Amino acid sequence: MTKKEGRAAVVVLGDIGRSPRMQYHALSLATQASEFRGSDPHSALLQNQSIHIHTMRQWPGKDGVLPKLFRPLMLLLKPLVQFVMLLWFLCVKIKAPDVFIVQNPPSVPTLVAVKWASWLRHSSVIIDWHNFGYTLLALSLGRSSRFVSVYHWVELHFGKMANGSLCVTKAMQHELEQVWGIKATVLYDQPPEFFRPAQLEEKHKLFCRIKKDMFRSNSPLDCINYGITSNDMQDPNTTLFTNMIGEDYHLKQTRPALIVSSTSWTPDEDFGILLEAAVMYDRRVAALLNENDSNGDEVLWKAIDEGKTFSYPRLLFVITGKGPEKEKYEEKIKKLNLKRVAFRTMWLSPEDYPLLLGSADLGVCLHTSSSGLDLPMKVVDMFGCGLPVCAVSYSCITELVQVEKNGLLFSSSSELADELMMLFKGFPDENKALKTLRNEVLEMGSSARWANEWEANAKPLISKASSLSLCRL
Repeated sequence: MTKKEGRAAVVVLGDIGRSPRMQYHALSLATQASEFRGSDPHSALLQNQSIHIHTMRQWPGKDGVLPKLFRPLMLLLKPLVQFVMLLWFLCVKIKAPDVFIVQNPPSVPTLVAVKWASWLRHSSVIIDWHNFGYTLLALSLGRSSRFVSVYHWVELHFGKMANGSLCVTKAMQHELEQVWGIKATVLYDQPPEFFRPAQLEEKHKLFCRIKKDMFRSNSPLDCINYGITSNDMQDPNTTLFTNMIGEDYHLKQTRPALIVSSTSWTPDEDFGILLEAAVMYDRRVAALLNENDSNGDEVLWKAIDEGKTFSYPRLLFVITGKGPEKEKYEEKIKKLNLKRVAFRTMWLSPEDYPLLLGSADLGVCLHTSSSGLDLPMKVVDMFGCGLPVCAVSYSCITELVQVEKNGLLFSSSSELADELMMLFKGFPDENKALKTLRNEVLEMGSSARWANEWEANAKPLISKASSLSLCRL
């Protein structure tokens, strides 16, 4: 594109495949992005001829194995190397944009590099505040760390130098204006059009594709893989949840309830709450049904396999995502002794992830926010798929989750277990509370889409910043 046609660079220091909000910016702008190589972006980005993705070499991910003596050196060296690489891409590799739209966090060295590039290329800068970088760093180093103090200063100093700011909540908007002296426009996350409830045929085909993840041959026997044969694995007409009879698709009456939780496996998400709630659900249901532990788990599993239904269903938690604490929690899951609850961890393609959400019965969000001022994008995606949510309660979560309308909030594993018991009693036919929530989500989500929100709040700010850039030429 020529300068007159307008050009924007969306800058993500990290994994574009795990930065949905910035992907949606790029789709809305249909121009240009700059980021590290990581997970595959959604196919809509790859297929759009107006979007050019520039990838940079990723910093080695093995810092944690270094002796403690060298870690401060790595904390200094890593941003310096990233800074040089970013400047090279932003000043040389890409054509000069009218405006840089940069994700924060990370703040260091992103905000510095983008601001320097904007000076050299006579461009404007818009910061999209997803959270505060210094609060994330403080999770691992502590608020009293000198590195956190320096990081905070850089984030504040260069944040004030932007030509415009977007943020994700009204609470963050107030904090930025009152404490940081930065005026920001609230751009609420909204799901794009490809996040929607899945059709029954789509569900069946998805469950066929992920059979191997559902029934791993090396995993311990549980209420999900009991009775599964090699013929079941190969049969395209049956899945754990659906059957195909002729040309018609049907949901199984004895299917487990499917609960999805997307996580980055980081310290700001206490996955232990979900594990404890699962154990409580398992024990409470067994007590209510007067089940005799001496009979063994396989008595129950065999009864379910033969078609018997119970007033409380099996629960299958599918946990998607990548992150540093994944292996730790997978080891904890293996040690749980559960009768009617099972866990599966997996990573799905950008096309299959919305289908999984659109096929599930409930979403669970464990995000607590390092600053207490941002909202979890995963919940937005769930709502787009008509999926009600149980979410951890914190200061501004009610800007997104409206209790007993589109979801429920919890502050402890016991509260989450209570909600699971209440929502899934009588599943799949008699669970009135869950169906009421789902209907509310579908009704509330029909008019709330990313394109509308972006057009009303982001486009005017970007257009203004772009015109400022042209005036400086």
